[in-house]
Parts: sequence; structure tokens; C-alpha cells
Amino acid sequence: MQARAPLFNPVLIVGCLIILVGFSVRASFGVFQIPIAQEFNWPRAEFSLAIAIQNLAWGIGQPIFGALAEKIGDRKAIVMGAITYAAGLVLSSFAVTPEAHQLYEILVGFGIAGTGFGVILAVVGRAASDENRSMSLAITTAAGSAGQVFGAPVAEWMLGFLSWQEVFMLFAAALILMLAFLPLMRSPTGPASKAELEESMGAILGKAFRDPSYTFIFLGFFSCGYQLAFVTAHFPAFVTEMCGPIAADGVLSSLGIGSTSALGAAAISLIGLANIGGSLMAGWLGNRFSKKYLLAGIYGLRTIIAAAFILTPMTPATVILFSVTMGALWLATVPLTSGLIAHIYGLRYMGTLYGIVFFSHQLGSFLGVWLGGRMYDAYGDYTMVWWIGVGVGAFSALINLPIRENRTAPQTA
Repeated sequence: MQARAPLFNPVLIVGCLIILVGFSVRASFGVFQIPIAQEFNWPRAEFSLAIAIQNLAWGIGQPIFGALAEKIGDRKAIVMGAITYAAGLVLSSFAVTPEAHQLYEILVGFGIAGTGFGVILAVVGRAASDENRSMSLAITTAAGSAGQVFGAPVAEWMLGFLSWQEVFMLFAAALILMLAFLPLMRSPTGPASKAELEESMGAILGKAFRDPSYTFIFLGFFSCGYQLAFVTAHFPAFVTEMCGPIAADGVLSSLGIGSTSALGAAAISLIGLANIGGSLMAGWLGNRFSKKYLLAGIYGLRTIIAAAFILTPMTPATVILFSVTMGALWLATVPLTSGLIAHIYGLRYMGTLYGIVFFSHQLGSFLGVWLGGRMYDAYGDYTMVWWIGVGVGAFSALINLPIRENRTAPQTA
């Protein structure tokens, strides 16, 4: 009887580390909304647009870095991404105009693409056995959630004694230091089949673009980006300004959360903490049940939770309840979506195919962040942009249902 392949391997471990560091930085940008706006006396929309551009650049860069990784090697693509990421942060620390921030966030977005899910999930997926792949993708996704646990609170803590410019510089240094572990991440050649290895990129892309199921996956991922980016970028400020008072002798105060701004940063951390379990559960369920129905269920539950939250007066208790329940579903779509692509179209060009689908995610991210800033400046609150998120979430729940999960046969060029 053949021994079961081990779940953990150097590729998975280093991939988790890279995702953790990169997402710690990415998840912290919402904490900088108020400090940067106050320093330069900018309207909320200015830095929101910079974050929105970052998300759009991330989406554009994802298929590019996915294709680069498949052409020149995963490690070279990751090095390019980390250097680009760090350069964007360093340049942003010297920016004093909205236009400069918005320009440099393009570099940050491309850097996130080079160190993010598109590249890392593809190499982790190729390194995993068939029975371990869904859980390996889930563990890597959970590492992104762990980054979110630490990123926002660490940024909030550092802003207590450092300027936001100095925090950006320290984040850039952390991104470069993580490259020391990259030699351990050796790109595997398997377990893609011989037919998959012989199939050209043009052939697989043409097959995917003609398949309605790929279009449904692409469209469904839009709301995931909209909801996640809006909450990451605006929820700390939303909670800071709209939440009811925190009792001086309450449980939160005993945990060091004595203000609504601290609660806003902690909410992002709590979302990430809850999603560690949610992502792992999604990976476990993805090995046992239909991925499209799991995706539809996740989007449907997100829609219900978001609607209930905005209809209820905001208190510290509702913020915590929202963070835990939404967090359990936060990145649970990622291992299911990437796993679905790998199952239907194979592993050879998984990075490119996932990268293209992820562009839809980032279009949603751009819209969620940008609309959040614009509508806040126009109406003084986030109510309308929140309800748009509820609507697109319901759309994604429905659009996943007609996906056909049949594996396509490879075609040689």
C-alpha cells in the first residue's frame, strides 16, 4: 500500500511565510486612512483612491506575475514582486501629494501581485499531492489571514511612537528580509500530467475563455474583492467614527482596547483570526463537497451578515460579532476558487488562469475602496456603498450555481 504523501513541505512552509508578511503589510493600509488625511488635510477620497489604485494594479499584475512565474520560475517572480513592493512603500513614505501616493501605489499593487496568492498558490498547488492539494491551498490562505491578524494592530501600535512614513520604511525592510527564506522554495515540476505539460498556454487560455464556467468563476469573484477591500480600507475609520462608546471598565478595555480607533484596528485583526479557521474548514470541505455549492453558500452568508450589520445600530458588540462571522468567510473563497480552477483546467497554467480570475476580484476591490471614499465625502457615511456590497454578494451567490465542475481534457499544441 502506497504511503500517504506528507502535507507539509518546504514549498508550503515558505509560501505561507511570504503570504503572511505580504498580507500583514497589505491589511494595514486602512489604519493609515485617518493619519495621512489629517496630516495633509485631504478629503477621505484621496487616500482611498490610492488604495483603490493599489488594488487595481494588484489585479492587473496578478496574471502577469503568474505567467512570469511559469516562464522564468516562481522564485525569480517572487523576488521581483518583493523588490517592487518594497520600492513602492519607500517612495510612498516620501509622497506629499495625493497624485504621488496614487502613482506609487501602482508599484505596491504590482508587488502584492508578485508575492501574493496567484504566484504562491500555484507553486504550492503543484507541490501538493492530489489528496493534500485542497488543504495545502487552505493553509496558505490561512497564512494570509494570520498576516491580517498582526498587520493592522501592529501598524496601529507603531503609529503610537513612529510616523506613518517610518512605519512604511520598516514594512519595506520586512519584505526584503523575507527573501532570505526563498532558496528553500524549490519549484516542483509535478504533479502536472505529461499531457498538461505539453499543452500550450494559448491552448489552455482559449479553452478557458470559451468555457461559460470560467466566465461564471470570473464574475463571481468580483463581489469577494469588493467586500474585502472595502472593509479592509474603510472599516477601521467606519468603526472609529460611528461606533457607540466603549465602557471604561469593560472587557475591551481590559484587553487594551480603550478607543474606537483601537477597536477598528482590532476588528481587522479579529476578521483575520476568524478566517484562519474558516480557510482551513473551506479546504477540508473542498475535498469532500462540490466547490461551486460551497462558494455559493459562502457568498450567500456574507450577504446576510452584511445586511444584518448595517441594519443594526453599531456597538462594540456588533462590531465584534460582525468581525467573527464575516471573518470565518473572509478568504474561504480563495482555496475553493483556486482549487476549482486547478480541478477543471489542470495545474500547468493554474497561476495564469487564477491570475485572470483574480483580476475580477481586484476590479471589485478598486470599486469598493474608491466608492467608499467618494460616497463618504459626498454623504458623510458609508451606507450606500455598503448596500451595493450586499447586492453584488447576492449576485455572486447565484452566478456560481451553473458552473460545471467537470475536468477538461488537455490538448497538445
